[in-house]
Amino acid sequence: MVEVTDKNNFLFVEKYRPHKIDDCILPEELKATFKSFVNQGDFPNLLLTGTAGTGKTTVAKALCEELDYEPYVINASLDNGIDMLRNQIMNFASTTSLTGQKKCIILDEADYLTAATQPALRNFMESFSANCRFILTCNLKNKIIDALHSRSTVIEFKVPSKDRQKLMATFIKRCFEILKLEGIEYDQAVVIEIVKKYYPDNRRVLNELQRLGATGKIDTGALAAVGTIDLKELVAGLKEKDYKKVRKWVVDNTDNDSAMILRKIYDNMYDIIAPESIPQLVLFINEYQYRSAFVADQEINMLAFMTNVMADIQLK
Repeated sequence: MVEVTDKNNFLFVEKYRPHKIDDCILPEELKATFKSFVNQGDFPNLLLTGTAGTGKTTVAKALCEELDYEPYVINASLDNGIDMLRNQIMNFASTTSLTGQKKCIILDEADYLTAATQPALRNFMESFSANCRFILTCNLKNKIIDALHSRSTVIEFKVPSKDRQKLMATFIKRCFEILKLEGIEYDQAVVIEIVKKYYPDNRRVLNELQRLGATGKIDTGALAAVGTIDLKELVAGLKEKDYKKVRKWVVDNTDNDSAMILRKIYDNMYDIIAPESIPQLVLFINEYQYRSAFVADQEINMLAFMTNVMADIQLK
């Protein structure tokens, strides 16, 4: 049964954030790993990596709470330079807790740490190992230097295909419980569609449900407010090599996450792409999915992908 864990917080993602590993919705093997740390009473320095909203920060905080570590959370997308090491980390890690607790520094979004900061951080991890643990979370582990990989236990947050339906069903049930606690009327089928659209980004799901439930009701009308990805018009434009039509589709779908569009194309490629072109399409998807994490304009990046498809991919 879901519980209110932060009564003073308005945001669903914080108000209902699990405080124990047992309450986190994770694949069994992943959960077993973190439960083993709890049972041992300690954990090594960790590098938690995976796509957004999959529970990395939640697990980091739950570990600290269950093992009575004093946590210090740093958003590395904002504080990512040498001064952060010298001031925040040095001051926290070099002192003894007033309550006698062990300490843990959680570096959230550590893939934003600068090139100068990462080599220095490795020395801090070693120097304060007796007094402080480090948990780094990131979406792109390739942006973390090897020296930090070797000083951490690297754990990937990914959902195996065999566990996907079971975990999604568990999360859907939790969403129902949250909406009930919030007094929001809801159509179960609509909530299921919203979860299916954004899963495994659970944070995105909860944010969408909070936004759509602001009126006190989530019904079929809410689906109109959630961008849906319909490939029919896109495929027609790609087949005709109609650049204007394809560009219009891209513009009309700017509300949808680029990674989700690429994933939708990937999931449907055997139905719309000639077999001989599938390997090349996979390479394009991989390339532009990576680029989407860095580009300034997602619309231009997506249109560039579509242009490559029109030029080099054979559709059925």
